Amino acid sequence: MAVPLRRMEVVEPAVLPVDVAPVRSAVDRDKFIRFQYDLYRNDPNFVPPLEMERRDFLDPTKNPFFRHAEVDLFLARRDGEIVGRIAAIHDRNYNAFWKSKTVAFGLFESIDDPAVARALISTVEAWGKERGLEHLLGPLNFSTNYDCGVLIDGFDRPAVFLMTYNPRYYPELLERAGLSKAKDLFAWDLLSTQEPPEKVVRIAEKIRKREGITVRKANLKDLPGEIAKLKKVYNAAWERNWGFVPMTDAEFDHMAKDMKSVVVPDFLLIAEVQGEPVAFSLTLPDMNQAFRQIEDGRLTRFGLPIGLAKLVYYQRKIKWARLTALGIVEGYRRRGLDAILYLETLRAVQRLGYEGGEIGWTLEDNHLVNRAIESMGGKHSKTYRVYEKSL
Repeated sequence: MAVPLRRMEVVEPAVLPVDVAPVRSAVDRDKFIRFQYDLYRNDPNFVPPLEMERRDFLDPTKNPFFRHAEVDLFLARRDGEIVGRIAAIHDRNYNAFWKSKTVAFGLFESIDDPAVARALISTVEAWGKERGLEHLLGPLNFSTNYDCGVLIDGFDRPAVFLMTYNPRYYPELLERAGLSKAKDLFAWDLLSTQEPPEKVVRIAEKIRKREGITVRKANLKDLPGEIAKLKKVYNAAWERNWGFVPMTDAEFDHMAKDMKSVVVPDFLLIAEVQGEPVAFSLTLPDMNQAFRQIEDGRLTRFGLPIGLAKLVYYQRKIKWARLTALGIVEGYRRRGLDAILYLETLRAVQRLGYEGGEIGWTLEDNHLVNRAIESMGGKHSKTYRVYEKSL
């Protein structure tokens, strides 16, 4: 009599759990910063941020954002190996401004593993609930005044200065963690060889004369005075934009100090009526073209300023820019000031020999601004997404 063969059971290898723990030491803070460099090491389109800048950004004694916000950093580990990171953010100014109970997440990085992403997002959810918060929003690094969103299309080239970049799998990771779209943000390309339609030029000049508008470049010799004027316009211009939170004087001054070394006077334009600022636009050289030449974001190596020397050298070769901000105070919107500032910026870009630049970001539903960019020859080039979830 034949003896039946036993069915052999195939045992799947156990998936090791993901452990998420807060950053509590200087060593872990270093690991939090360096994980991003390690994760993107083989991605040719990743531009490493300057390590020194990242340290200052995360330092509560140096970044004034921490004066009105609580931030905790977390590292995800599996079997002792770092596999992800995230920041939980309670911005008291944002919640007071919008009368909301929002917890933000930011600085999100993860290997391509849904379990890791879920563990990170769940950690922030629990952190927010402990503080009585009810709505999750992100990624914000740390608010919309800084870089934010997940890139969902336009992976074919590096990000420009102060814009985010991530692997293609991030949107799926976040959606599988229970998040859904809150808002899309658009970036636009505009080449310096793209001349604006004659009609746009004609109308802009007519408006300039009729309204008595003068446009001048910023006087960097009187930087404190210029900053005081720009603060007022900035916070008034974006007052009711989705996701906006006013910058404190300390934040604005800190950001202006950081940007002073890269600001080109011809690219910081102020529109005035009878000497009163009513709008401004800020375009910055795409510093990422220089940063990508610096290995691992370090300005010094082997005790020598190798990275710094590269930065100085390649900064002179930048031929791309980013129109970072264009704001108009209430009462002067829908009167053609945006077209005037676009034209003046384009002329400056042409005059200084730049090939063109990126405009962004703009809100997907800001149809007035998006149509104006298209009328100037702008092409929608990238989309970023901010996600949300009710807790």
